[in-house]
Amino acid sequence: MAVPLMDIQAQYGPLRAEIDAAIAGVLDGGRFILGPEGRALEASVSERLDGRPCVGVANGTDALVIALHALDIGPGDEVITTPYTFYATAEAIARVGATPVFCDIDPVTYCLDPDAVRGRIGPATRAILPVHIFGHPAPMAELMAIAREHGLVVVEDSAQAFGARAPEGEIATFGDAATFSFFPTKNFPGMGDGGMVVCRDEELAERVRRLRFHGSKDKVVFEEVGYNSRLDDLQAAIIRVFYPHLDGWNARRAEAAGWYAEEGLGELMTLPGVAPGATHIYHLYMARHPRRADIQAALKQADVASAVYYGIPMHLQPVFAHLGYTEGDLPVAEECARTALALPMHPGLTRGDVATVVRAATAVLDRT
Repeated sequence: MAVPLMDIQAQYGPLRAEIDAAIAGVLDGGRFILGPEGRALEASVSERLDGRPCVGVANGTDALVIALHALDIGPGDEVITTPYTFYATAEAIARVGATPVFCDIDPVTYCLDPDAVRGRIGPATRAILPVHIFGHPAPMAELMAIAREHGLVVVEDSAQAFGARAPEGEIATFGDAATFSFFPTKNFPGMGDGGMVVCRDEELAERVRRLRFHGSKDKVVFEEVGYNSRLDDLQAAIIRVFYPHLDGWNARRAEAAGWYAEEGLGELMTLPGVAPGATHIYHLYMARHPRRADIQAALKQADVASAVYYGIPMHLQPVFAHLGYTEGDLPVAEECARTALALPMHPGLTRGDVATVVRAATAVLDRT
């Protein structure tokens, strides 16, 4: 479309020569699994995240599953999380045999509401799994205080938010573990599947390393049932090319978010909010309006892409019907699911593109 929702080719196009050289280096070296590129990427991310050990895995979903497994979350345990997220967050909880407990979100940031979390803690609660959704940091200071008070572990789902900051520090440095996804459309992208687990200490990291490789340290002795989930060196080499550019890409996303406000979109739609002291990196730009379908149709007519994310919140998905949630249980998440629309957002977005989006939305709302 004239204004795409994302433009990953434009993002990696200028780096094509570096990408080709990185791939050639892996091919020439002949190390494809658990090789030097993966170790170098783990070391670079660890250095940024307060020295926390980092372990590459096959994808972001596996990162969540393995993190929960390594923290001994399993059958009989409850994990409090958000209903307004991609399915993988809740799926990972179910995959380890635990039960997701959904609670409502903040209407400004779309992240977990700490007061709602407090109200859902019960005798089986073992963990909190906040999501730094759409690039906005979850309220980690409050959530960590709740976790300490009740003896809970915390896993940060950071798949959409590399580089985002809470007032107290960068995301993925608070919980017992944090996870990233390197899916190509993420703001920390690769060119295929990939993921990473960030660990509170080396002991946890050692277990994550063992779990990602069939429960073994050496391919000879198998200590537990694990997974076949490793970040390959070709993917790690490409991600390392992108890594130095992430902060610049995030800054351009934030600039584009400012343009939406300056072009007057806030007079028509509820814009994504930012908590005091937080740094939003706008993985997705989610604005809300009750007439979402009309706006989306007008954007399509103007050759502008848009998308509905998480239009059915997790607590109302058929797979979790047995948990007994009904419509109206989590009203803020349900309202966001009905009204939020992802508008174009990527580092290559121009002021003219943003103006085109706002004009199209304005036209349909002014006509009726």
